[in-house]
Amino acid sequence: MQVKKVLQYTGIAFVAFYLFTRPGDAASAVRGALDTVLGAADSLAQFFSALT
Repeated sequence: MQVKKVLQYTGIAFVAFYLFTRPGDAASAVRGALDTVLGAADSLAQFFSALT
């Protein structure tokens, strides 16, 4: 249980550090992740449209 909390706080600290030191790169990473999610959602929508 303690290990999980330590890992969570370490991850949060890393993300905060990354955001403050390299905001442009952080924005690019978020944009890339969102593009991936939206692409997957579009593919699912096309798949279900093709079923009907």
